[in-house]
Amino acid sequence: MLKIGVISDSHHRSDIAKSAIDYLKEKGVDLLLHAGDIVEISTLKDMRDSGIPYKAVLGNNDSFLKSCESEFEIYPEPYDFEFKDLKIRLMHHPFYFENSANLTIYGHTHFFVSILNGANLTLNPGEICARKKPMHEFAYIEFDGGKFRVFKIEKIFLGKNWVEREVVL
Repeated sequence: MLKIGVISDSHHRSDIAKSAIDYLKEKGVDLLLHAGDIVEISTLKDMRDSGIPYKAVLGNNDSFLKSCESEFEIYPEPYDFEFKDLKIRLMHHPFYFENSANLTIYGHTHFFVSILNGANLTLNPGEICARKKPMHEFAYIEFDGGKFRVFKIEKIFLGKNWVEREVVL
């Protein structure tokens, strides 16, 4: 079984992003993805230092991070790649949809979305930063034998504990 951790829109909340990365590491994810608006270089460092393979895309608030592309696994959007035979499209803006990937990840809207269309999953993990609502949120995906399971992790703004629940697809 493949586990993929997904965060997005961390903005200036590198502390919360670090907490999410640590949570995903404890869950044993095989790949960590950031769907843009990273903003803080410390978030990229935390991803790299986690020891988990990771990929990230530049969001509309990440123009200054372009100079870090050679140091970190950060790419312009959309970024298409394969990981263990799973075709993945990672982007920040939801403008680059096409049916070429098994898993499409996007951010930007700050709202959680999980849609299964046949064998393809589209996911927006919501926002780490809790800017549009008083909730920090991210997700992880389990992929096994062509079947997806999605888990949303959230905590109320200023809350202490993450709460995990499986999303009905």
